[in-house]
Amino acid sequence: MLLTLLFVLLFAMIVLGVPVGIALAASSAVFIFLDGRIPDVVVIHRMVNGVDSFPLLAVPFFILAGNLMNTAGITERIFDFAKALVGWMRGGLGHVNIGASVIFAGMSGAAVADAGGLGAIEIKAMRDAKYEPGFAVGITAASSTIGPIIPPSLPMVIYGVVAGASIGQLFAAGLVPGLLMAVALMVMVAWYARKRNYPRDQAFRISILYYTFKRAFLSLLTPIIIVGGILTGAFTPTEAAIAACAWAMFLGLFVYRSLPWKRFLRVSMDTIETTAVVLFIVAAASIFAWILTSNRVPEHFASLILTVSENPIIVLLLINLILLVVGCFMETVAAITILVPVLLPIAMQMGVDPVHFGVILVLNLMIGLLTPPVGMVLYVLSRVSKVPFERCMSATLPFLVPLFLVLLAVTFIPAVTMWLPTLIYR
Repeated sequence: MLLTLLFVLLFAMIVLGVPVGIALAASSAVFIFLDGRIPDVVVIHRMVNGVDSFPLLAVPFFILAGNLMNTAGITERIFDFAKALVGWMRGGLGHVNIGASVIFAGMSGAAVADAGGLGAIEIKAMRDAKYEPGFAVGITAASSTIGPIIPPSLPMVIYGVVAGASIGQLFAAGLVPGLLMAVALMVMVAWYARKRNYPRDQAFRISILYYTFKRAFLSLLTPIIIVGGILTGAFTPTEAAIAACAWAMFLGLFVYRSLPWKRFLRVSMDTIETTAVVLFIVAAASIFAWILTSNRVPEHFASLILTVSENPIIVLLLINLILLVVGCFMETVAAITILVPVLLPIAMQMGVDPVHFGVILVLNLMIGLLTPPVGMVLYVLSRVSKVPFERCMSATLPFLVPLFLVLLAVTFIPAVTMWLPTLIYR
């Protein structure tokens, strides 16, 4: 009865617009108060333990790195280089959109940072080139989900902490699926370009490619420093995040001189605010997840799933469906913290490696960022593009098709995910 009340309170508050962190903490506090057997201090103790983790230090630094790159003009240089590289293709700016997101993914690791920073540049360029606004918003939204799959990745860090999985292996596991997402989206753009007769946005010239590469060279070193450092063992993920911040500051303050100290302070304050929100959600979700675990909800849920079918294919399809539905309603960090203790044991019973499951979970939740009612990426792009939210949603729907196809490949072909971490770490 009390568990039912716990879920009813949580979803009622989310529907009423209460911030997710507060909804999680409040519903958990009500449960503990009514239960009467658990000391109130347990709430604070569990919340503190939820964020008392060294790998979580990577979160504020990756957020700061993304904010610095968006503010220091690094994203503009990346966009110009991507335009010179693939802008000659039919529907060129659509391909540029995806290519720039792949490069930026190796720096930021957050879909919202991609949508809010790089997305603003991409949509403006596509509008100026007379692309249909809906198409511009749709491909920008879909390509932004590549960010948290290709390393580094904030959701992968959170998952690694909660699941006790190697963050380095998770980063390696996300690289091939992320590139596969980019290829699938580019095929979709090519189909749209042929159907709507989109032009080639510029001729391919070695001189322009060389100029934009030279201009963006130091910026392009960022993903090499981060990903290369992690995969070679030179950095831990946390150290890589700090190195990314230091490099972005060096470029913005001393090389490009595009980041005045006053703006740097504003970026720092924005990072503190965002980090506080993310870590409060982690802390609140930790107590919620502890209540579920202590009341043996994972075991009961596993039994329920297995009564439907013990066929691994059916079970994995059900898990994907659950993740997609939850992703529509719940913020990514909270969903990871709550769902991992419940779903990971079931996946492992089906023979799924925890690293493989991490990529499946994060990809599902990234697709959730493109679906209402939460749809954080859609809200950001609606504000950036001045396109109504409903129009953003309908324009994004066709681009979910290639993302779902990649999700199926990642789920049922383990080699797509596990080939690289097995090669490097095992």
